Amino acid sequence: MSVELPLWRALTGYRILTLGYTLVLVTLSYDQYAHPLGAAAYMGALTLWMVLTWRHTTARERCTRQFLIADLSFAVGGILITPLIDTHARIMDGGPTLPSIWTAGAVLGFAIKGGWRWAAAASAAVAVANLVERQEFARDTIHNVVLVWVASVAIGYVVEVARTSERTLARALQIEAATRERERLARDIHDSVLQVLAMVQRRGAAIGGEAAELGRMAGEQEVALRTLVSSGLVPPQRGAEMPGTAGVLGTKAPRTGTPPEDRPGAPCDIRALLAPYAGAGITFSEPGAPVELPAVAAAELTAAVGAALDNVRVHAGAGAHAWILVEDEPDAVIVTVRDDGPGIPEGRLADAEREGRLGVALSIRGRLRDLGGSADWISVHGQGTEVELKVPKGGAPGGGRGGKT
Repeated sequence: MSVELPLWRALTGYRILTLGYTLVLVTLSYDQYAHPLGAAAYMGALTLWMVLTWRHTTARERCTRQFLIADLSFAVGGILITPLIDTHARIMDGGPTLPSIWTAGAVLGFAIKGGWRWAAAASAAVAVANLVERQEFARDTIHNVVLVWVASVAIGYVVEVARTSERTLARALQIEAATRERERLARDIHDSVLQVLAMVQRRGAAIGGEAAELGRMAGEQEVALRTLVSSGLVPPQRGAEMPGTAGVLGTKAPRTGTPPEDRPGAPCDIRALLAPYAGAGITFSEPGAPVELPAVAAAELTAAVGAALDNVRVHAGAGAHAWILVEDEPDAVIVTVRDDGPGIPEGRLADAEREGRLGVALSIRGRLRDLGGSADWISVHGQGTEVELKVPKGGAPGGGRGGKT
């Protein structure tokens, strides 16, 4: 909801309430007017104007400049004809003008619509009309004029600040959404294209001959693509679905980035998604009862596990053994991936991220961060690596809460 909408609703209520107050005021003073029928005629015209135009102050698009000018003209006209209808004695004693405090509603309409400059111009018109009506610089007249001027200018300034803040917030949300989409695309690219290019490079170098040249070209494209992704130049567009790549140690991994069900919010048993990873080199341990997460969260957690297992294959070697442990906590699901490889040297993860290696930064940390979860590494040189992936059960996919990474 726009920050202006409550102001327009308040203005509409103010105009209606002050019209009622003015009608009561004129009714109680009816016999004291020099020309009471003139006062009744003006109040009838003002009431009809309100009935016909009250919707104009319920939204900014309905409140046109022409309406504001006509509304202010009703107020200024009522002030100027007051000497013709009321007695001179009542005017000199500080009696109210015909529109009374309803006039402030016309000025506030300018403030909300156009800011403090419009408010200042409308207040000036009302001030001149009041001075002409009173024909002297009386203290109470000056007091009322200054009050209307200060209030309308202040409200106009607040409205301008609110509009600027709203535009800034909208721009920030757009940038955040674009950044998340870039990270999602980068994860998909890492989980498919980059791994395929790396595999082609390694296989080409092993085979030799023409395949070696093909591998060299694949390696160059891998470096260029990593640079493109890590520099944030991936356009925020949703590409075609990419097929899944082979999992660690020869196990087929599930497809990444796609919810396992047509209903993204439907519960999904994470055990069923992680079970295909189990094989000769991977031990899978699970609770006896279903471990449910929303489908999107389950798919992203599965993809993060797949990325962790890919790191085992690449860095620990094909002969390494890996263990997957699923834990169902009251408020979160924890999946631990452990291997018996050589471990990760201190500072290697930070170096890899600077070099454009996106497995940890995006495929694992990025996914868990978007789910409001966390990813923690424990590695001892010569004793393997353990990755703990934690996803809160109440975390909304899309990044409602930031987690520790």
